[in-house]
Formats: sequence, C-alpha cells, structure tokens
Amino acid sequence: MSKVDIHSLENYNIGLKAAHPSKDGSTEARLRRMQAKYEKEGMRRTVEAVILVHEHNHPHVLLLQDGAMIKLPGGKCKAGEDEVDCLKRKLCSKLSTPDFQVSAWDVGDTVASWYRPNFEPLMYPYIPPHITKPKEIKKLYLVSLPAKFQFAIPKNYKLLAVPLFELYENTKRYGAVLSSLPQCLARYNVNCIQGS
Repeated sequence: MSKVDIHSLENYNIGLKAAHPSKDGSTEARLRRMQAKYEKEGMRRTVEAVILVHEHNHPHVLLLQDGAMIKLPGGKCKAGEDEVDCLKRKLCSKLSTPDFQVSAWDVGDTVASWYRPNFEPLMYPYIPPHITKPKEIKKLYLVSLPAKFQFAIPKNYKLLAVPLFELYENTKRYGAVLSSLPQCLARYNVNCIQGS
C-alpha cells in the first residue's frame, strides 16, 4: 500500500486573483460546446487534480466551486499536450500565484479514469462495451502539496476542503466522479502530518 503524506489545512494561505471567466453557465452548455468541438478535434482529454489536506486528522479533498458547479481543479488538454504538463498548467492558472513555477507541482499516480460515452452528463469508470468512440476521457491524478503553500484563487471561485466522509456515496450532491474518491483513495495509506 502506497503512503501519502498530507498536511494540515491550517498550513496554507488562500488569496485571490483576477476572475477566471467561465466558458459555460451550465452543464448543458458545456456538453453542447463539447459536442461542437468533438466534430473538429475528436475525443476530449481532461485531467483533474486530487489534492488532499487534513483537518482534525481527517483527509479532505480540495474542490473548486464556480456558482453551483463543484469540481476538482484541472481542465482540458490541448491537442498533443502531455497530460501531466496540462495538469500543471491548469493548476497554475486556477490555484497558484503568478510567480509559482509550473514544474514545482508534484503530480503522482493516476487515481481513476472516467469515460463519457455520449454528450450527456453521466460518466463511467469504464468504457461501456457498446461504445467504440467515447466522447471524453477524464483522468484524476493525485497531487501532493508542500508543507506550506500560498493559494491564489480566481475571485469567481471558492476553494472548498470537503471531508472524505461527506463525499462517500453522496452522488446526489457531488456526482459519481467526486463521490467515488473515498473508494479510489482507499488503496493509499494516508499519513496526516502534524505541525508545519
């Protein structure tokens, strides 16, 4: 079992930066845009970061809230872009100060892969057998934080630290991908480091 060291939420400072405009106002709008791009670019590749901290010795996942949407930090890969490089770029744009070095992000294991068979909200942790061309693959990577870090969050987002017990089987509020994180992370021995 792999060990993951996580630090207390108290170790991190959270500041704001310029708003990061949302491309879509709703899930339906995002799916329509995805369908239009699929015709030109093919399957969408998305990468997201699973970043853990602890509060009261219990692991919490850092999520971004944009209006009613709650998601892991990350985004769409450019054509031909390496997935880890894309994730580091997205983390810089959504979580860090302008002077933070892209290479400093510590991207680890792939925690899960999810597939979108059609232009619908549902995603699956496998490709259904009748689907030959999924519309999107979403890979979740475990990202470790240093003991101290200065977050810079776009003004229109909120940074949430959600405990694993709240995510567990809570598909109604968080959806299938986020509510599966406790099971995906069960293969790790999480070590809550005290102090700074």
